Amino acid sequence: MRLLFLAFIVFALVGCNEPSKQAAKPIRPIMWTTVETSPLKQIRTLSGIVIPVEATKLSFEVQGRIESISVNLGSKVVKGQELAQLNQRNFHLGLQSAQAHYQQAQATLLDAENSYKRFEQLIGQGVVSQSGFDNAKATYDASKSAADIAQAQLDIASKNLQDSILLAPYDGIITKSLFEPSQQISAGESLFEIEGNHGLEVHVLVPETLIRELKQLSILPINFPALPELTMQGQITEIGTRAEFANSYPVTVVLQSDNPLLRAGMTAEVEFSFIGKRRTSDSSNVQLIPTTALSAGIKQKNYVFVYNPDTQQVIKTLVQPEDIFENKVFISSGLKPGDIIATAGVAFLRDGQQVTLIDKNTQRFN
Repeated sequence: MRLLFLAFIVFALVGCNEPSKQAAKPIRPIMWTTVETSPLKQIRTLSGIVIPVEATKLSFEVQGRIESISVNLGSKVVKGQELAQLNQRNFHLGLQSAQAHYQQAQATLLDAENSYKRFEQLIGQGVVSQSGFDNAKATYDASKSAADIAQAQLDIASKNLQDSILLAPYDGIITKSLFEPSQQISAGESLFEIEGNHGLEVHVLVPETLIRELKQLSILPINFPALPELTMQGQITEIGTRAEFANSYPVTVVLQSDNPLLRAGMTAEVEFSFIGKRRTSDSSNVQLIPTTALSAGIKQKNYVFVYNPDTQQVIKTLVQPEDIFENKVFISSGLKPGDIIATAGVAFLRDGQQVTLIDKNTQRFN
């Protein structure tokens, strides 16, 4: 009886250890796209400085003592407006002296001309000698030259008087004022700096490896670190032909619109895009995929999951990224045109996993 009881227990334990049937795992649906060939579009961001399209330093062309200054820092001015004036006394005296010399030279010239004409008539009659006629002609010529010099000195004195008043060369705003009234100033010494109302531009230094890719009148996007919400368009108007600092060439990009938040001196980031070359070959064509399709592996390797329509499985495939532009990755090896790849949730996929493709007409919300 005891043996029968033990046999019953063993049979019960064996029956409990039989493997239960496992539930079939569901097939995972995936978002997908078809790989397409694209040129290798590269982008480089270079920093530059915002400056006015029109700006200059203003100075007197004559020296003297500053009598008055009519504008302040930040003043808006119009073309021809008086900005400052030198003491006028010396310039008026110089003009009066030049006028007196001119009048004296004119009187002397008139007397010499009359004498010359008389001698010219008399020598024809044989009344005066040739030497007397020659002296009269020489005196007339000298008087005429002296009158011309006096006229030039009068013009210079008149111009000096005009130049003692500094006028605005165009509409703009005063951005720097360096002197005060009663100070002595030399000719050509900067008194003001002015910015015109003709817009802003960006000056940027472009390295020698990139300068050959640029073209006149190209339109480029420009960002501003101080104004992260602002993006503007700029047009290349000047490309330097001589390298400056660190073998970089000066390039001028004119902003295509105005914004009251922008100020001269701000930092600008100019995006230069161009068709590049693959590192692995001379061809510039690559495969274009979304950034979400890329999966990172060990040793900085990158993978994508390629769908096999025959087995309905995804294959983990090693790829070579070249660059990223506008949330797209340029792949130079590992893919071919027409490949179907997973574009979402790649971190949860595994090599050889069976999947189904989601109908692209079905709208999904993440």
